[in-house]
Amino acid sequence: MKCVKVFTEQETQALGIKLGKLIGTGDVICLIGDLGAGKTTFTKAFAKGLEIEEDVTSPTFTLIQEYEGRLPLYHFDVYRIGDVSEMEDIAYEEYFYGEGVCVIEWAHLIEEILPKDYLHIEIKHVAITEREMCFKGTNTYYEDLIEELLKE
Repeated sequence: MKCVKVFTEQETQALGIKLGKLIGTGDVICLIGDLGAGKTTFTKAFAKGLEIEEDVTSPTFTLIQEYEGRLPLYHFDVYRIGDVSEMEDIAYEEYFYGEGVCVIEWAHLIEEILPKDYLHIEIKHVAITEREMCFKGTNTYYEDLIEELLKE
């Protein structure tokens, strides 16, 4: 796991934009963090990196939002999921294994149905504006992606 500290919202956004430019078809990003940690801020910036023009909002009440850019973005927010079986209602596998990119906020709540390989990003509050972002890949592809992302 590789961790970096970010001290401003702009630093979080810069990482999100850079990752959006690096990401490829079929990639899955799992975001973990408390309320207000910066998951949606990161996702909005990630969408900019994917050349998505539309304003990205948290899909807390709809479970998933779809956006068109360089690659389709499937933005999940599973915070309100009571049971993982609720994911069946939205045919999640078509998204996870499709032609776009998935960002899943609160991914730990559906851990048992996540694909075998994904990029795990945990965002932790350190201080009012300071966050620690920890990145872990489940395979060498994602580990290499992290190396590229965190390169100065």
